[in-house]
Amino acid sequence: MHILVTNDDGVTAPGLLALAQVMREFGDVSVIAPDHDWSGGGHVKTLKRPLRVRSVRLADGSSALTSDGAPSDCVALGLLGLLSRKVDLIVSGINPMANLGQDVTYSGTVTAAMEGIIWGVPSVAFSLDAGRSDLGDIAYETAAAVARIIIDNVITHGLPKGIFLNVNVPYVPLRDLHGIQLTRQGLRVYRDRLERRQDPRGNDYYWIGGDAPTGVPEDGTDVGALDQHSVSVTPLQLDLTAYDALPAIARWGWQNAIGYTPDVRVHDDRLPVGQMPSPEVMAAA
Repeated sequence: MHILVTNDDGVTAPGLLALAQVMREFGDVSVIAPDHDWSGGGHVKTLKRPLRVRSVRLADGSSALTSDGAPSDCVALGLLGLLSRKVDLIVSGINPMANLGQDVTYSGTVTAAMEGIIWGVPSVAFSLDAGRSDLGDIAYETAAAVARIIIDNVITHGLPKGIFLNVNVPYVPLRDLHGIQLTRQGLRVYRDRLERRQDPRGNDYYWIGGDAPTGVPEDGTDVGALDQHSVSVTPLQLDLTAYDALPAIARWGWQNAIGYTPDVRVHDDRLPVGQMPSPEVMAAA
């Protein structure tokens, strides 16, 4: 078992080290992580400049690679040939803040796992809800213990094709966890605001700031699970199509839009849940 470990907080982040150390219990570990913090960077594919890679040592003395690319770039580098061995599993984290609901579109932690699924490699993202902690240095022991349980099950049972897991762990001692819940994405409530400032030359510049996001703690959601001090495990996929909306939008009168009558049909012949097109279909695309 060859496991690729990455994150979005940078190669020196303690959460990365905690995750890498646990993953060594399951196989050989390669670490490729960004050389700086990419939090909130989302899903990135760097095409307009070269990617630089160098060797570093983690705090425990183990070797790692670091790149000036995004977390998703780090995954792509590993899968496209930077590593000499085939990667069997990708794990991303441990992020020190939760990635819930709509956060997954912003999160470098989650989109690193998403990149793995694009390449057909089972992937899991781990986040710890320590964002409001005032306890000083963050303790990753609970999240690491949860990662051990989740990865043991992923290796034992496998993941459906095209599915990756987004795991969020409450910031409580392991003894205070109220189990593991299989959840759907919940609703994040963002409290962003725009701050305008001026540089010494009188030119305006802007910060997107605001208060920390909250969420709607509905039962069955990732937000609700953390509110109950439970681990949230949310299966995610890349297909964002709103299938339930297709029939209504098909009735919008497209025949008048561009001067001719197109054949507008609602196609719902999707693959079984989680199934990606075959390599032959993808190669012909």
